[in-house]
Amino acid sequence: MLKRLPLLCAALLALAACSQNNGAAESTAPVTADTSSSAEAAPAASAAPAEAPAAPADATAEAPAEAASSTPATPDAPAETAPAVAAAPFVDNGKWIEGKNYFLIEPAQPTSHPGKIEVTEVFSYGCPACNAFHSTVSRIAETLPSNAVMNYLAASFRPDENWPVYQRAFYAAQALGVAEKTHDAMFDATWKTGETSTYNLKGAGLKPHDAWPTIETLAQFYAKHGVDPQEFIGVANSFSVNTQMKRADDLMKAYGVDSTPTMIVNGKYRYTAASAGGYAQTIELTQWLVSKEAAGK
Repeated sequence: MLKRLPLLCAALLALAACSQNNGAAESTAPVTADTSSSAEAAPAASAAPAEAPAAPADATAEAPAEAASSTPATPDAPAETAPAVAAAPFVDNGKWIEGKNYFLIEPAQPTSHPGKIEVTEVFSYGCPACNAFHSTVSRIAETLPSNAVMNYLAASFRPDENWPVYQRAFYAAQALGVAEKTHDAMFDATWKTGETSTYNLKGAGLKPHDAWPTIETLAQFYAKHGVDPQEFIGVANSFSVNTQMKRADDLMKAYGVDSTPTMIVNGKYRYTAASAGGYAQTIELTQWLVSKEAAGK
């Protein structure tokens, strides 16, 4: 029985997600998160810590919120991996079912990489489920064919867990051209060393509110990667970054995202690790949807 515990824990974590609705969540260790109550969520998962009321759930997994198809897409991702992987031919053997494993986004949203099939992760550095899923996303990026590109959309719908400051930092880093080289390090600083963490990594739940990282705190992190702290703060509070944050929020609503991490293929298809059936299946489903899109099916 003890030998099976790691497998059981891994299976539960694989289906966890950070949801907009944390009304039933409990204060637990920050390595788990509660699963969305939507059709994309798994039947059961560990509960996420909740120290304050959740943000209103203004987008659902079943019926994406209405948004004009002209919603601006987000700029380039921090890690546009271009592996020498041949595009797989599209074969529909009935394994992946629309409405169960993946969901159609209507209307389809514009992408920011003309001529490429865009694979987007909706995430937050403050999301424990995103941290657990991070190595899987890296694997997805590594295995994309040359006709596809990896992209990232930073979410802010959990202000009760300090997500807006992480979103602001991500788009500031992107504007300064350092998002790619700091992406992995930011997850590590938030979930391994605790340097930029809102959670109490040595205990349970969130830190006291006055101990949460601010944009000034995060500027010190980026300073270690060659960014002038004052320049970072200035860019982070700029009109340009404010606009980009608003665009990201609008696009997330148009996608119909209500939990993180969520994957999007070419602005047309939405799915999660839970709907795919696990981490490994998420990689497989991504490859299948990319081939489907390439085949024009």
